Amino acid sequence: MSDVRHVHVLVLPDRDSAEEVAGELADRFGVTEEPQLVRDALAGEDDAEDAQWLVVVEDAAERLDPAALDEFAAEYEGWLEKP
Repeated sequence: MSDVRHVHVLVLPDRDSAEEVAGELADRFGVTEEPQLVRDALAGEDDAEDAQWLVVVEDAAERLDPAALDEFAAEYEGWLEKP
């Protein structure tokens, strides 16, 4: 058995988008683990307006399609971070 954690990181432009995406992952992709929301401040910026939000999705079974996740994030002006 491998210790490697399989995760997908969706990058969104703001917190509202990240929360919507996190909420829809279960309905759209059958994600059962609660996604983790992480504020990602751009280098040198303290202002929340200059922060991207990350939605971290555990995928231990490697059953999520990266292309579908990327398209889903694009609906919210985001993208799937490439590993």
